[in-house]
Amino acid sequence: MRLSHAVLSLGLMGLAACSGREDGPRLHYLKTNSGTPEEFAIVPNKALQSPPDYNTLPAPTPGSANRTDQTPEADAVAALGGNPARLSEAGTPGQGALVNRASRFGRDPQIREQLAAEDGAFRRRKAIFNWKIVPEDQYYDAYRREWLDARGALDAWRRAGVRTPSAPPEGYE
Repeated sequence: MRLSHAVLSLGLMGLAACSGREDGPRLHYLKTNSGTPEEFAIVPNKALQSPPDYNTLPAPTPGSANRTDQTPEADAVAALGGNPARLSEAGTPGQGALVNRASRFGRDPQIREQLAAEDGAFRRRKAIFNWKIVPEDQYYDAYRREWLDARGALDAWRRAGVRTPSAPPEGYE
């Protein structure tokens, strides 16, 4: 009786281990069991500031933006010398203008879907025999052959006689 229970338990565990996810295999293992807060989940607000006139403050609107909320797109536009107020104007093309400008010499409209399908197939191939008892991050092992060798490219361009910018010495990358 005990042997049959053990075989049944092992069979169920094996079946559960083989079950796949609908969104495909995951190579990144981001779970942390340290019991400490996740530092990337904390988004600091901007510094509080006193308004010039307390009598002209707008009425609070639940669910609307706060003056101390982060605005990364507007901050990036301001840092690059643009006008962040244009982001909220009606009729502003937004990122479409940037995409159109970048693709002015042609683009494949299905490129995102094609790359997602190819990357999904690649991840499935790399995840076939990578089951581990203790989960670990396998992203870098899977994509290691796809990395570019920056030092090798720099050396090749220098050997070809092309002037290149200075690079950090060996060991400082």
